[in-house]
Amino acid sequence: MHQIKRLTPDEIGSALEQLPGWTVENDKLHKTFQFASFVDAFAFMTKSALTAEAMNHHPEWFNVYNKVSVHLTTHDLGGISSNDIELAKKMEQHTA
Repeated sequence: MHQIKRLTPDEIGSALEQLPGWTVENDKLHKTFQFASFVDAFAFMTKSALTAEAMNHHPEWFNVYNKVSVHLTTHDLGGISSNDIELAKKMEQHTA
């Protein structure tokens, strides 16, 4: 298992270059995903929940119909960490 560390603003900026649509809001990684239907949004949340549980790293998220708004931060480190970037990348894979 890799060591989890809080990322610097430069490290976050570099990571965001490979995460289309992700931004930083209130010191958290953020993206709102939009799907064709509620079922598609729920399927994304289910896959992402299983991934998050396996990582023991859980998102802050909110769902309304076909949209899922995600905020990622590592509370124990007080900011965005390598775990947040990893989970964001895995969430992107769940949209394919």
